[in-house]
Amino acid sequence: MDIIDLNTARRPAGQLPPGMLRKIGWGAAAVLLLLIVYSCFYTVQEQERAAILTFGKYTGESRAGLHFKWPYPIQQVVKVQAVRVQQTTIGYRQSGDTITPVDEEALMITGDENIVSADAVIQWNVSNIRDYLYNVENPELFLRNAASATIRSVIGSQKLDYAITDGKTDIQDKVRANLLELQDKYQTGIQIMDVKFQDIEPPGGQVEEAFREVTNAREEKNTKINNAAKYENERIPKARGEAQALLEKAEADKKSRILNAEGDVAKFNAIYEQYKASPDVTQSRLILETLEKILPNAKIFISDSKDGTVKYLPITELLPSSKPAPQQGNPGGSAK
Repeated sequence: MDIIDLNTARRPAGQLPPGMLRKIGWGAAAVLLLLIVYSCFYTVQEQERAAILTFGKYTGESRAGLHFKWPYPIQQVVKVQAVRVQQTTIGYRQSGDTITPVDEEALMITGDENIVSADAVIQWNVSNIRDYLYNVENPELFLRNAASATIRSVIGSQKLDYAITDGKTDIQDKVRANLLELQDKYQTGIQIMDVKFQDIEPPGGQVEEAFREVTNAREEKNTKINNAAKYENERIPKARGEAQALLEKAEADKKSRILNAEGDVAKFNAIYEQYKASPDVTQSRLILETLEKILPNAKIFISDSKDGTVKYLPITELLPSSKPAPQQGNPGGSAK
């Protein structure tokens, strides 16, 4: 026999069991409480900064880590990639390895009314979150427009030949300075890190080829100038060294000759003092010393011929012979 619950049998169709609404209410409250508690905590990544809004008004900023806030709508958090260096391209767009030219940004007129194509990259980050979020409606679009206008203004004051050759660095510096001035004037909260031009060149075709030849010629000219300067830097020090060596040698010769001359003067003065003391003896000695120098191997004989007669003396015959005398004796016998 089946047992039938009378309470269930008497309950109308579609009516919930007693206490079910209370359980549903407690469950919904618990889920809502968990959602509220979960929304009170938020995490800021290393490259991010978070702006804290209390009733829609900026009241603070938090850095990397886990933080607490009051649940919405009391407080809410807006995260910004503030630390990471970001890039804005002018004249082209890049998606992965695909590069798409944007001619309306790249083409511009130079100061001498020529057309040039300029591609640039603006590197920036967020320096002030409050200014970045509330002073400008779209800061990145403002930066792009400001960069494009600044580049046109700077290149519009330069000649084409200068812009595509030696003026690239100067133009970059001027664009960066003007962009910094604009960001500071409008307080966008953006800090310009660097401005780099990828290309500054005339449009394609024969014009580009002609200017490429001009650029190559200029580079060749600079190369030759650098080589000449290198040769000059090598030769001038060497020539200076050689000149200094000649001067030092001349100075040494000068001192040597002065010392020799002083020695000769001292020697002459000494002989002159002796000559004053005994002229005849000194004169004879000087003559003999001179003859010894002129005729070092000659034999000199001095004779007196005051009586006017010429004396002949066979002195050389009277002198002993320097050759040894031949030995006399019987062959094979003993000497006597």
